[in-house]
Amino acid sequence: MKAPISIKRGTVAAIFIDLQEEHRQDPRYLVEGYEKILANVQRLQATARQNHVPLHHWAYIVDLDSQVRPFHPTGEDGKSAFSDKSDPLTEICHEVAPADGEALLIKAEASAFRSGPAGHRLKASGIEWLVISGVWTEACIDATVKDAVTMGFRVLLVKDACGSGSAAMHQTAILNLANRLYGGAVTDTDSACRLLAGEAVAAWQVEGSVPLRFSFENAARLYAEL
Repeated sequence: MKAPISIKRGTVAAIFIDLQEEHRQDPRYLVEGYEKILANVQRLQATARQNHVPLHHWAYIVDLDSQVRPFHPTGEDGKSAFSDKSDPLTEICHEVAPADGEALLIKAEASAFRSGPAGHRLKASGIEWLVISGVWTEACIDATVKDAVTMGFRVLLVKDACGSGSAAMHQTAILNLANRLYGGAVTDTDSACRLLAGEAVAAWQVEGSVPLRFSFENAARLYAEL
C-alpha cells in the first residue's frame, strides 16, 4: 500500500551500484533502457548534492588473479567473462561518475555490504535510510538491498533508477524485493528527489508479507502501481 513517509535530514545516504560502461557498450551485458536509468540517476545525484546528502558509488570488478572462484565464467583468454579488472568498460559512466570528494568503492561480489567496512561506517555516521539505485536489479541491487535491511537500514528503492537485461527481469525483481522490503519503501525518481529535498511523499510500503502475488499477465501492471 502507499502511505506518507518523510526522511529526516542527516539520516540518509544515496547509494549507486555498478553504473558501468559495460552495460551500455558490451552487447552481452546491455541493460534495457539504460540511458533513461542514467538520466534518472543524474537527477538523484543532483538532488542529493544540493541537499548535502552523502553519495556512495560502487563498481563491480573481478580479479581472478587474487580471487578464488572455481565456477566463475571465463573467456578463451582465461579472464572473467564480465567486469574483468583489465576491461576499460568497467569504468563508471561519465555522466554519473563520482564528483570530487565522493569515493568509488570496488566490490568483488554482488552486494555492496557483504564485506568491507562501508555499511558499518554508514551506521556509525547516523545514517538510517539508504536511497538505492543501479544495476542489475535481480543481482547486485537485490543482494545490496537485502544486506542493507539485515544491517538495520531502511531502504528507499528507486524503481525507475534501476534496471536489468529486460523489463521482465527488472520488474519481477522489483516486485520480489517490494514483497519483503520491511522498514523501507519503493518509489520513483520524482518522489525520491522530493524525499531527498525534505518533503513528505506517498510511497509504497509492504504490509505483512508477500502481498504482491504476480503472474506473467499482471506483473507489469503491479510494477507500475508501486
